[in-house]
Order: sequence, then structure tokens, then C-alpha cells
Amino acid sequence: MADPELQLVARRIRSFPDFPIPGVLFRDISPLLKDPDSFRASIQLLASHLRKTHGGKIDYIVGLDSRGFLFGPSLAQELGLGCVLIRKQGKLPGPTVSASYTLEYGKAQLEIQRDALEPGEKVVVVDDLLATGGTMRAACELLGQLQAKVLECVSLVELTSLKGREKLDPVPFFSLLQYE
Repeated sequence: MADPELQLVARRIRSFPDFPIPGVLFRDISPLLKDPDSFRASIQLLASHLRKTHGGKIDYIVGLDSRGFLFGPSLAQELGLGCVLIRKQGKLPGPTVSASYTLEYGKAQLEIQRDALEPGEKVVVVDDLLATGGTMRAACELLGQLQAKVLECVSLVELTSLKGREKLDPVPFFSLLQYE
């Protein structure tokens, strides 16, 4: 990890063993959010990747409920774009479309406002962390219902041992930091 900005970001991720249940190593982004230089570096690194990969072809950044809301609007601002929100069920007013996904302990639903995007608009989905990939996969399916084109999914942290990126195929995926 030679990039000093990436090192700054990595130093602000802390680990909590056995949270929320025994056997889980929780990656906490709270110190990153507390430090403006680290947070700014994370946004600039993600934006740099998206500029190199997609140039000016992105129409919107899509932030996922809830920690994707911390990165989505800031990333959108850095790129001069708008931000669209995907929320958990029952949190958005007006007509919505929804997609279900499986969690370790049951099922959940994501929703987006029906008029949030026009068919053919190009989006990038952002969240803080990719674990099993279920939430991000459901977001991609939801965006497909609106006929948006998902160019890529990005996150700050990826837990590689859970193989979440495989659930996103064929949508490209990028993360700043990878942990086993």
C-alpha cells in the first residue's frame, strides 16, 4: 500500500472482534468519519477511480441505506453529480419499486422512488462495505427495474472471504480496502 492517501484511510478503520456476534470481526469506519482528512481522502480516491474508469459517463451516484448515505452525496459532489437514494422498506414517500434480498437472519427489502431515474441513465452504486453482496445485488436488481444502467459498484471496504463481489457479476466492483 504505497499511496499515502490510501494509508491515511486504512489507518482510520478499526476492528472489533466478536461484534455483533461471536466469530465476526467488525470493521468500524467511525474513526474515518471523525477525521476530515481521512474522509476527504476516501472520497478523493473513490472519485479518482471513477474518473479514470468512466470519465464523464456517470449520470448519478446511488447511495445505499444507511452508511452509503455518508459516502454517496460526498462522492457525487466531488464528481459534480447528483445523488439518488435507495432505502430500506417504508422509508421513502411516493410511489416506489422494491427488491427483496436475503440476510443471515431473514429477508429484507430495498426501495427506490419510481421517478428517481429515467431509463438508460448510468449510475454507480456506493456503500461503505461489501460483505456477502446481498444488499448491493438487490440494489442492482432494483435499478434494473427502472432500466438504469449500473456501470459499477464501489465501497470503501471489502470483506474478501465472504465473496460478495461474485454476487454482483457481471457488474464491475471496486473497493479501496480489502480484508480477509
